[in-house]
Amino acid sequence: MKTGATIVIADDEIDLLGALKQSLVDEGYRVLAAANGAEALNLVYKHKPQLLILDIHMPGLTGHEVCRRLRREPRFATIPIIFLTVDSRVEERVTGLDGGGDDYVVKPFDLREFKARVRALLRRSGAESPVREETDLKVGALELDAKRRTVHHDGRAIKLTPIEYSLLRHMMARAGEVVSVEQLIEAGWGHDRSAGSANLIRWHISNLRRKLELDPLHPRILCTQSHFGYVLCSESHATTP
Repeated sequence: MKTGATIVIADDEIDLLGALKQSLVDEGYRVLAAANGAEALNLVYKHKPQLLILDIHMPGLTGHEVCRRLRREPRFATIPIIFLTVDSRVEERVTGLDGGGDDYVVKPFDLREFKARVRALLRRSGAESPVREETDLKVGALELDAKRRTVHHDGRAIKLTPIEYSLLRHMMARAGEVVSVEQLIEAGWGHDRSAGSANLIRWHISNLRRKLELDPLHPRILCTQSHFGYVLCSESHATTP
């Protein structure tokens, strides 16, 4: 697979860093390695990669801090980020996803799964596929521009990660219909279904609600249909401007 996508990967475990870099280079990616958070930031500023892979527990700048800094800057706000962590606790994963991460991989991990998650995020961000659906969508106060891959709500620009964009687009195209977790996994991760999970869907929906809802705890846009999935609630259906 010769995509030419540029990936920055940061981990203070030098042996692991070297192994992961070589594995991704073998897949055809351009890989830039950093041994700490500060180096990772410098590489991102210089090269603006299509994907960033961050170990969470690094000396100095942690992976979480690197992510927070990048998410505050518009030109880097949508770069897909995968977190690497040895901590399998739900709280650790929630912190990473809530802080702007798109996915996480718990060490030790299977290299095949790791590469599948990389492929999935690059594909959803458009880095691995030049073909995109060019249909704009409008649902109530929500407007999606497919060519620019932007979303506005009540005229306000909403910064979304690639996964959030894919999930919201899928629901906007099916406004008023119940969308199952399985359908959302397919929308977010495509054929690499092992990269997605019900927990990831819940966290991404939660993040979307924080960005779209006046009261995320009592959603009126992204509604839950108990035992079935989620519904994009609106008096109007998805339309093409």
